[in-house]
Amino acid sequence: MSTKISHSGIIESIDERCIHVRIVQTSACAACKVAGYCNAAESKEKIIDVYKTAGNLKVGDTVTVTASSQMATQALLFGFAYPFVLLVVVLALVLWFTGDEATAGLSALASLLPYYGILYMLRHKHREIFAFDIE
Repeated sequence: MSTKISHSGIIESIDERCIHVRIVQTSACAACKVAGYCNAAESKEKIIDVYKTAGNLKVGDTVTVTASSQMATQALLFGFAYPFVLLVVVLALVLWFTGDEATAGLSALASLLPYYGILYMLRHKHREIFAFDIE
């Protein structure tokens, strides 16, 4: 099992602190022979910011952007699993104490605002943790 996730891309621009790489993210269906006849096939262009500079790179070079699968797992946890647990816990606690479903539902949804606000405020710290590399 591979421990790295990699995408081939082209360098769009280079700053003094960041390399911007354009990748094409495709679904599994996009490589299918009948994808042109099916509405399920899709591909998206994305710009990946790589904050670790590497050697003699210039705009237009083809590079491979990599990330560890552990990093992807952590990103999924922060983006989906932790907020889901927070939502369910707040829903259960407010429902237990108040007995009002509407209040519990709104409180559970409102609990996500500070979570994602804190996550946004810590984005610079997470940028170091969730860093891409160029091979």
